[in-house]
Amino acid sequence: MKFLHLADLHFGKSIHGVSLLENGDQSAWVCRFLKLVKELRPDALLIAGDVYDRSAPSGDAVALLDSMLTSLAEAGLPILMIAGNHDSGQRLSFGGRLLAKQNLHISGVLSKELAHVTLSDQDGPVTFWLMPYVFPALAAQTLEDETIRDYDTAVRKLLACQNIDFSERNVLVAHQNVTADGKEAVRGGSESMVGGVGQVDFHAFDGFDYVALGHIHSSYPIGRKAVRYAGSPLCCHFEETRQPARGPLLVELGAKGADPQITVQAIPPLHPMREIRGAWEEIRDKELQNASRGEYLRVVLTDRRITPEIAAFFRSLFKGRDSILMELVSEYAPFGEVSAVPEAGAAAEKTIEELFADFYAERCSGQAPSPQELTLLQFAGERLRHAAPADGRQAPAMQDVEALLTFTLKQEEDQ
Repeated sequence: MKFLHLADLHFGKSIHGVSLLENGDQSAWVCRFLKLVKELRPDALLIAGDVYDRSAPSGDAVALLDSMLTSLAEAGLPILMIAGNHDSGQRLSFGGRLLAKQNLHISGVLSKELAHVTLSDQDGPVTFWLMPYVFPALAAQTLEDETIRDYDTAVRKLLACQNIDFSERNVLVAHQNVTADGKEAVRGGSESMVGGVGQVDFHAFDGFDYVALGHIHSSYPIGRKAVRYAGSPLCCHFEETRQPARGPLLVELGAKGADPQITVQAIPPLHPMREIRGAWEEIRDKELQNASRGEYLRVVLTDRRITPEIAAFFRSLFKGRDSILMELVSEYAPFGEVSAVPEAGAAAEKTIEELFADFYAERCSGQAPSPQELTLLQFAGERLRHAAPADGRQAPAMQDVEALLTFTLKQEEDQ
């Protein structure tokens, strides 16, 4: 069986005040993706969470997803999609039973029995299990088990409740921070709040023939070849440019027991992101000879402070190439890191957790929150995202406050 594995679309994402939706990046990517699907003719499409960048997406973000899914459904492609931690499960799964009749299967809200879909090929059935983002408090409530206090236990107990025949082929679609024996990949940029929080060991997924993961924006296997992150289709931060090629994974699943064949299907971005780092004169001379156009750029000076003349030079140079200078930074030691390009709308782009971490560091001389504090804060943020009122307001409900208090007391008891 041949299927495509996608994750972390983040429709509606903005970077340094530049909307990837309004500037055409995400719609261009969708067009290129649909063309790829037509060429590859897969048997199914898996979307492993964080479809939107916010739990209350804009109308344009919803319209883009609607257009993409409609085109795929019209082609007769089965689609299996879950909610990630950025999504509102309730909003994402609206009309789910009706859409399932059109081969669009969405699991947005966690339930004791995971939604699952069985497809068949020449080697027999393959069952796809859809597990939306799991966090401990929700799992404890769903399973009526107050002993669940961490992510690994939550995932293991939830999977143990399922009636899975591991003598047949099974694929899990999940959105979690998966580690290999406690070891994480290097995080950075838009993933800075993920590291150290919510770990689930890859052994929790033993028995599955393939695990289609979302949550981390890099594409790599974790623990074993068949437990795999797809990565985000577009860079969401300049630190994510370290991965040269981005695109969906084409997974070819053979007979039971055979290793899946996995290849990255690279889709070039409309506006490549590039970081330029070095001494002022070196950067100036190289960029004057560079003919690249239509880029998103970050310039880091290492040998001097940023002057109005330097800032004006870069702005003029890149504007003439239809590029956008998103950030101009000096790391010159006497001054520390100083930015000359204001991050318009940057605060609005950040999650609750990221805003708290910034505030905490500002008040504590640059010290970051501890892993325990991040875990608690992530819990609060997730409660708000998953319990949004029907009228769209994000005010916390009293039950969320009570749940947070209960969780805090339990953590103190465990210490």
